[in-house]
Amino acid sequence: MSQSRATAGGDIFHPPVVVRPPTHGAHPYRRVEIYGRTVGKAYGPEDVAAFIRHAGVEEPDLDDPDLVGWRGGDRTVWGAPAEG
Repeated sequence: MSQSRATAGGDIFHPPVVVRPPTHGAHPYRRVEIYGRTVGKAYGPEDVAAFIRHAGVEEPDLDDPDLVGWRGGDRTVWGAPAEG
């Protein structure tokens, strides 16, 4: 692996779509970023797919790690973990 691809901290690859961890509250959502720009709030996987389609990907594969990076849980996690 070339030096430009990795650092001492590990791989520096970032997928173009990043889905942030769920928020707390009565109506949790996950912030969606495409190429580092926040494009909206997703309340379920269908919202993430809609943002990606709007960006030009006709049939987004939400399970493709080269396309989507899920932070704070995979596509099945939509509520913030309970505090305790």
